[in-house]
Amino acid sequence: MATDNNLKVLAVIPARYASSRFPGKPLALLGGKPIIDYAYSVASSVFDDVVVATDDERICDHMEKTFGDGSVMMTSPDHQSGTDRCGEVLRRLLRQGTDFDVVINLQGDEPFVEPSQLLSLAECFLDPEVKTPIRTIEELLSPNNVKVVCGTDGRALYFSRQPIPFRRGVEPEQWLEGMPYFKHVGIYAFRTATLDEVCNLSVSPLESCEKLEQLRWLEAGYRIAVRETSRANVGIDTPDDLAAAEKQLKENKEKI
Repeated sequence: MATDNNLKVLAVIPARYASSRFPGKPLALLGGKPIIDYAYSVASSVFDDVVVATDDERICDHMEKTFGDGSVMMTSPDHQSGTDRCGEVLRRLLRQGTDFDVVINLQGDEPFVEPSQLLSLAECFLDPEVKTPIRTIEELLSPNNVKVVCGTDGRALYFSRQPIPFRRGVEPEQWLEGMPYFKHVGIYAFRTATLDEVCNLSVSPLESCEKLEQLRWLEAGYRIAVRETSRANVGIDTPDDLAAAEKQLKENKEKI
């Protein structure tokens, strides 16, 4: 798809079967169908070029049977991050003569992502990510929710699995009172040249510490623009998250 600004977009959905916290997560059933199907279906409703990037034959077989040839690409098992996997997909498509302006890295464990979020992100152009307000103490304290703090220009200062900023002299149960906290929604967008550059960076000390690839880019001096969304997407990192997603799916259907 080309946006209103004639921006040609490639959406890539990295999908690993061997998740340490939730093995087999992409093919786990949510509402009777695999989790990976949700992200792919939404992305395909917005963009013409959507590829699931995996290193597992089971995911590859499922995608080909469900969505057809071209919906999935087998990639190296040696990638350190989903972004590296996106980089491989882009390089291979470029060698085939297909060109893109922007690549969106959409996490396959974000089943409730909305088309409007993807379009808004694509039209930002320059390396943006998405944040949404944290509304509960449980969300704030969970290491599965990645927190982000931004400067007044809307660019990311830091990402962490810990609650940031730390409020000195205030009990953690009161941190949400009078202070906004934001979590990162698992969608990135890059200009194609930038994606190629960051995929050639070595794993950085902060990235190794927090297991967050965004920190590799910040340490290397890249700027990350962040956009806010009011939609509190439910990401699925654990079986407990899947149960919460089932509940939200049921609530969404009841609203229709």
